[in-house]
Amino acid sequence: MSWKGLFVVFLIGSTMVSYGQSNILNAKNPDEIGKPTEAQTENVVNDEPLEYGYVEDRDVLWSKNVWEVIDLDERVNFPLYYPVDNTIGNNRRSLYDVLIKAIEDGKIKRIYADSYFTEERKLNDVEATLSRVDTTDLGIEQYNAGEEVDRQFIDRRDLSAADIAEYHIRGMWYFDKRQAELKYRILGIAPVAPDVNFIDSDNPDMVELFWVWFPDAREVLHENLAFGDSNSAQKITFDHLLNARRFNAVIYKAENVQGDREVNEYVVDNAFMQLLESERIKEQIRNMEQDMWNY
Repeated sequence: MSWKGLFVVFLIGSTMVSYGQSNILNAKNPDEIGKPTEAQTENVVNDEPLEYGYVEDRDVLWSKNVWEVIDLDERVNFPLYYPVDNTIGNNRRSLYDVLIKAIEDGKIKRIYADSYFTEERKLNDVEATLSRVDTTDLGIEQYNAGEEVDRQFIDRRDLSAADIAEYHIRGMWYFDKRQAELKYRILGIAPVAPDVNFIDSDNPDMVELFWVWFPDAREVLHENLAFGDSNSAQKITFDHLLNARRFNAVIYKAENVQGDREVNEYVVDNAFMQLLESERIKEQIRNMEQDMWNY
């Protein structure tokens, strides 16, 4: 067996040890569910996300940045969306709740306004996109009369995991000439939801709430498990799920000479042709690896 095969076996074995048991069968009370047993704690040597290997710039023979949309209405993408109800347990969270809680706790510090990561933001800067506070007419009358506005006349609407419609991700495909293979690396991820100020209208605009620098979020994503329908005993972390591309996505933009214009800017008002253009870009990327071996 090659060293790659041994590594895969070790990785699968460590995953089974780390996440295969939730201690539900041995728990003496509900508080012990989800906590590792003493034996599991001793077996887990290194429960950290697998480090990215260092890539020399001169080893990158070819690369291309692409932006993709992950539609959460698709069944294969459900593990990123559900659960939207947090009352079913502390160890079950949607990806949006994981990101928001980590940002609030200061575990994720690098959030940005766009996918080019040029304008850094803080949680206070993005709160306007996450919630809306409005005052009813009766509340305005109280305010104009110099009285304290009663809380019942203040209408607050916060975005929740149920409001997230899709995710945008930016990544780079590159050909590593040292290992002679095509690889992919996620650079950023952004939750997308209806504009909170018009969320109750018929067709609200979709907005990117914020962009997270993905390497900064890997440790948090590794600590949280995504749910899989096939086997509850075999869990997968959000970090593994995203890095392994266990989701379906459509390219909506690729770097190009026209200022990285989006597909819908040059294929207008035709969703089917836009999808075909996305597939053409994917095929072009896949063919790059095959073309490297043609003389």
